[in-house]
Amino acid sequence: MRVLHLGKYYPPHRGGIETHLHALAHGLSAEGVETTALVVNHAAGGGDVVWRAGARTRSVSERDGPVRVERVGRVANVARLDVCPRLPLLLRRLAREADLLHLHVPNPAMGFALASLPQAPPLVITHHSDVLRQRVLRHALRPLDEVLYRRAARVLATSPRYVEGSALLQRFRAKTEVLPFGIDLAPFQAQSATLAREVELLEARFRAPRWLMVGRLVYYKGHALALEAFRELPGTLLIVGQGPAEAELRQRAEALGISARVAFLGSVRDEVLRAAYRVSAALLFPGNARSEAFGLAQVEAMASGCPVINTEIPGSGVPWVCPHDEAGLTVPLGDARALAGAARRLLREPKLAQRLGAGGRARAAERFSQGVMARACAELYERVLAGARS
Repeated sequence: MRVLHLGKYYPPHRGGIETHLHALAHGLSAEGVETTALVVNHAAGGGDVVWRAGARTRSVSERDGPVRVERVGRVANVARLDVCPRLPLLLRRLAREADLLHLHVPNPAMGFALASLPQAPPLVITHHSDVLRQRVLRHALRPLDEVLYRRAARVLATSPRYVEGSALLQRFRAKTEVLPFGIDLAPFQAQSATLAREVELLEARFRAPRWLMVGRLVYYKGHALALEAFRELPGTLLIVGQGPAEAELRQRAEALGISARVAFLGSVRDEVLRAAYRVSAALLFPGNARSEAFGLAQVEAMASGCPVINTEIPGSGVPWVCPHDEAGLTVPLGDARALAGAARRLLREPKLAQRLGAGGRARAAERFSQGVMARACAELYERVLAGARS
């Protein structure tokens, strides 16, 4: 079976779609699926230029172990839409080699290129999240969504809650199935000398208790709310990630008088990220919109034994991934005082923190491993292809 994945970007660029695509591609390869990822090249001059509107990149073909990666160059980024003149022809050539296409959305560049194909193999779509805040973009993409979702043989949602909360998924409910994300849990559970050194360095550098945030610096991650809550907490707030909101968040930390206790670490090496989960009292995950549909960082924290404090986002899978009082604590949406209170409770009740950490490890192993996800996805591909043949 040959499957062509249509993603946005691919590691080392960090993001939810990218992390999922990497894990799924490698998991499918282990299941015997020949996997190619077609993405936009995010890098130029040795750096990540995703957020630079005028930055050009070139097309690159490479291998990531068993996965073939085709990174198409872009000439610009207009309103968060990558402009890639070579994409339609490259997609057409790669689609002729594939038995099945798997599109990851939201993804306007790949969506428009796919819609322009006169013929294509059977299509599966993973619906990562709705487009919510960008109202102009949402309305502009509605005709494209109709074309692609009608063409799709199956639409994959990441959680039952997201299906119920998405008007788009409800329109295509008959062909929608739930396939939760999974990751390679082993690196977050293993012990090593390298990890021990990184743990020691973080413990020496940052005052305890340490609180952690992981993800792109964008509005729906809730960094501003976490900063407000952190005023009432001791220790250090570690913020891992990059994004367009960084300058605003730094200014907010300064205005709140906590900038000396907030560390913006940017994009870090994998070993540092794993160590950060180990040394932190909790992962703060106070998303504020359904754009935060799942929260892979929660799974990483759970696999590491780090309790999570998330928010009750209506129609989002976030509190389903990490349930209240099982692997973390869930607080009301937009409530900084409740977020701070949950964090203080973990400090007051170390046995609770230990129980939640153990519960997170167990839930991650049962529901969110790379192998579980890949096997379920490969079986779905077989059903789609069998239906196409019949």
